[in-house]
Amino acid sequence: MLTVRAPATSANLGSGFDVFGVALERPADVVRLKKADRVTIEVTGAGSQYIPEDPDKNTVGAVAEALDAPAHIQIDKGVRPASGLGSSAASAAAAAVGLNELYDRGYSREELVPIAAKGEAVVSGDAHDDNVAPSIMGGFTIATEKGVTQVDADIPLVACLPDIVVSTRDARNVVPETARVDQMVETVGNAATLTTGMHRDDPELVGQGMHDTVVTPARAKLIDGYEQVREAALAAGATGVTISGAGPTVIAACAEEDRRKIASTMLDAFGERGVDARVYQTRIGRGAEVF
Repeated sequence: MLTVRAPATSANLGSGFDVFGVALERPADVVRLKKADRVTIEVTGAGSQYIPEDPDKNTVGAVAEALDAPAHIQIDKGVRPASGLGSSAASAAAAAVGLNELYDRGYSREELVPIAAKGEAVVSGDAHDDNVAPSIMGGFTIATEKGVTQVDADIPLVACLPDIVVSTRDARNVVPETARVDQMVETVGNAATLTTGMHRDDPELVGQGMHDTVVTPARAKLIDGYEQVREAALAAGATGVTISGAGPTVIAACAEEDRRKIASTMLDAFGERGVDARVYQTRIGRGAEVF
């Protein structure tokens, strides 16, 4: 039996809609795989009651089919579904990396990204690389139609997950179809700033680059208390705050010494709105690891 740990991820990061993503040090899914005559799936852990074990309806089943790699697959969910932290992507990434090694298929990490993305499409309806890329490759990733660029980065982060349900479909539907030229100019500048910050391990630049005036304001309306939490985190020392993926997780970049205070402040801010939440004091981390 082979065991793979695949990290949660945060996609978009404000200015990099459907392109940017980072692997998180925690939380993570742990997937165990054993060769078999057919694909069988067992799911435990966070939100497992909402995840189908039918291979035709589970992201790892699609990955196993794509790799022609039947196996018994045990998924221990550390990443709650519908969290904005790449839950289905983590499972797909773990399955892709694990089955590739178990069956000695010989794919590179970058070549596994579109395979895992097709698996994630079983759940999300669309094959997006922005979550599976960092979960497989680690660090900060830029995923485009031409491939994935990866940068090892070390930025402290706080991810605050409120007890709110935001469907990916609703989050997609509120995205504006057009943007003004001035918004496009600002977004390009912010994306460049964030990318430079990742290269320099500079949380100040990363935080500045997370600012977005197109997608984030529209999605913020789906998260009760978002603006209050954002303002509170910035006041506590966060260098930037945005929505993780489709939400509802709110993610903040910060200096190491401010992380604990920001985490507590974000929890309190949601609490003042009557919203329960949990918080992860984390950082950008490694991609899927085989044990």
